[in-house]
Amino acid sequence: MATIGLDRLYYAPITEAAQTGEETYGTPVMLAKAISAELSIELAEATLYADDGAAEVVKEFKSGTLTLGVDGIGRAVAAALTGSTVDENGVLISASEDGGTPVAVGFRAKKANGRYRYFWLYRVKFGVPSTNLATKGDSITFSTPTIEGTVLRRNKTATGNANIHPWKAEADEDDTDVTAATITGWYTSVYEPTFATE
Repeated sequence: MATIGLDRLYYAPITEAAQTGEETYGTPVMLAKAISAELSIELAEATLYADDGAAEVVKEFKSGTLTLGVDGIGRAVAAALTGSTVDENGVLISASEDGGTPVAVGFRAKKANGRYRYFWLYRVKFGVPSTNLATKGDSITFSTPTIEGTVLRRNKTATGNANIHPWKAEADEDDTDVTAATITGWYTSVYEPTFATE
């Protein structure tokens, strides 16, 4: 079903285990008011040819790009996402040595039937936000920042399935097998996928 809206844009800090790199997610925090979210995916693809034709085709998630248009990015959020620092005078300083740590990103999209589709991207590494500025002319034009991040699979496997490294969780609140608790808890913590034990 088509979506007609976007809101509730959050991020959750990630702490990585020293030996394994497995992620532990912190409490989700509002990132900004969402204007747009564009997710493009890159696949690793291989085709095996046999008997003069394609015998096997493998397509696996490689990485993705998340481009967010937001109303503004405050100092604390910019520091958390990009590794920038706030100096003793309260000024946000971006340096060539900056490199933010990955975060999880969650948001929801309103569907045409009035219900919502919910998302968590488990590991996103952001770059410095772009800024578009323009002088005021005869009419008012809003200038808002855009921030782009690389979406990666997480190191931690899904509970009950050691062969799956999730990169995205997606749930429609009107699907009959999605529980109310899953939806009400979506922004309380990053959703953890669980499967029956193999």
